[in-house]
Amino acid sequence: MYLVKIQSIRDNYTTNNLYFIAIMGPNGAGKSTLLKTLLGLQPPISGHVYCAGLGGSPIAFGYVPQAADLDPFYPLTGFDVAMMGAYGRIGPGRFMPRHERAFTWECLRTCAAESFALQRFAELSGGQKQLVLIARALVVKPDVLVLDEPTAGVDATTTRMLLEFISQLHAARRLTVLLVTHDMGLVRRHAERVIWLHNGRALHGTEELCNPERMAGILDMEPGG
Repeated sequence: MYLVKIQSIRDNYTTNNLYFIAIMGPNGAGKSTLLKTLLGLQPPISGHVYCAGLGGSPIAFGYVPQAADLDPFYPLTGFDVAMMGAYGRIGPGRFMPRHERAFTWECLRTCAAESFALQRFAELSGGQKQLVLIARALVVKPDVLVLDEPTAGVDATTTRMLLEFISQLHAARRLTVLLVTHDMGLVRRHAERVIWLHNGRALHGTEELCNPERMAGILDMEPGG
């Protein structure tokens, strides 16, 4: 068991269960900032984020960004990108052991990305890139899968495929999923919990929160109002 606790001046959120959690709210509400703070990519402006595994052990996060920050002119293949997930164990620039390469291929197969893994990453379609990035996150061997709008810029069919796949990973691998999205239908179909951000405040609960006007009205009220 592990614990993720987000604490601010005005609101708190804690989870220690294997939930599929959607993070929602209007543009500029701080959804991506929340993820980056949780991952340690930037410090919190205020408040605290606590993450701890069993007995206080570290939690492993697998991160899928909106887009990979990679030089499109550098000839990385899909396999090269996926294998980056192992750098936390062996260190960048070191020789990749055979078992790590085999595990990377296993994750690519899990993501149905094996057939295009040796193509240049920059030349893959949007959906193919996202599958490779999910494979990279799985190579980390995560406890928590963190996805920042993974369906941004892909068509409706690919969106459905990606979300069905993420939902299957959540169930099969017993992963906690934190996913930023604007898609109400996605949340109703897949999410078990919702965190709604608005004007520096947060509300959390079940998918019944998927009503933007209602949530904005609630979060704009002062506590006790």
